[in-house]
Amino acid sequence: MAAKTLLFALLLVASPFAFASDPSPLQDFCVADEISRVFVNGFVCKDPKLAKPEDFLFSGLDKPGNTSNKFGSKVTLIDASKIPGLNTLGVSMARLDVAPNGLNPPHIHPRATEILTVIEGSLYVGFVTSNPENKLFSKVLNKGDVFVFPKGLIHFEFNYGPTRAVALASLGSQNPGLIRIGESVFGSNPSISDDILAKAFQVDKKIIDWIQAQFASTN
Repeated sequence: MAAKTLLFALLLVASPFAFASDPSPLQDFCVADEISRVFVNGFVCKDPKLAKPEDFLFSGLDKPGNTSNKFGSKVTLIDASKIPGLNTLGVSMARLDVAPNGLNPPHIHPRATEILTVIEGSLYVGFVTSNPENKLFSKVLNKGDVFVFPKGLIHFEFNYGPTRAVALASLGSQNPGLIRIGESVFGSNPSISDDILAKAFQVDKKIIDWIQAQFASTN
């Protein structure tokens, strides 16, 4: 009996981690109250009686993103901060614009799987599995092609073509999060010690200092 009780207790403790994801809604919708000062995991719900159609609407995703930057790409994220009605629904989306030879740099979404659909041009995309395999799964996508990036894995999109590429992405979280590998490692504030990074990447500290300077100029 004691063993069964212990096992049941362990399952109760482990279950929140085994099924960790965006919380499921307990009502039809929970429109984010953007003026509330209460801090919660997500957004506080406003009174459903005050909800209006505009709470579920975003306009402008047809407009091209500005790719005039050193990477030549622009991500327009539509999440619960842009559409209050997305709060607790566990989804978001984004438009990706990539200029010729532009790159959406290697990054991860810590809280979401992503499914990407190319609607204009072509993209070379890929993701890398976790250690120790570190296997690259990559593909050239053309208009109408769809590719999936598993949750939490490093991935990228590169436009090797002569024209602008446009893609739409669906993400399995109202707040998928974004960690760009280069900016996080070499552009952190305060900076990670160049001794640590030189050891980690097995290069001279001068190389690390030079790379950090490139990212410092973008912050």
